[in-house]
Amino acid sequence: MRHISALLALIISCYAATAQSPRPALKPGDKAPQFALLDTEGKTVKLSDYLARGPVVIIFYRGYW
Repeated sequence: MRHISALLALIISCYAATAQSPRPALKPGDKAPQFALLDTEGKTVKLSDYLARGPVVIIFYRGYW
């Protein structure tokens, strides 16, 4: 039982150490922070690559797949 308690305390402390404070939400018209994500084919997609081609509109769609 001591080992489980110690392991649980270690996990919680590691999580607390890596947790970041939430960033303020973006408003319409704000600039998005730079990011890179994987697309459905596993290729890296960077915001900066698309911005080099021109303006970018980012839409978040929460749907049921």
